[in-house]
Amino acid sequence: MLSFLPKNPNDIIQELKVKFKKKRKELGYTQQELATRSGVSMGSVKRFEGSGQISLESLLKLAFVLECLGDFEKVCEPKERMPKSIEDLL
Repeated sequence: MLSFLPKNPNDIIQELKVKFKKKRKELGYTQQELATRSGVSMGSVKRFEGSGQISLESLLKLAFVLECLGDFEKVCEPKERMPKSIEDLL
């Protein structure tokens, strides 16, 4: 993908599955341990790490166990708008 193009939903899904798998391994959890600790089925963990498909509820449960649930609090936060012109600053 060209870096100047905005990411699409599939790009984000692919990044999330890689990040979650990396975090799981950093914490030393097997897929089964993550499933057990989170209450998410083993099949859902495998499917997520393979294809990126997972329910929002299951994703948040995994994030809790992987100590990154707080990252979701930033989703859709209002952002400070940049002025459109110099006149807007004055």
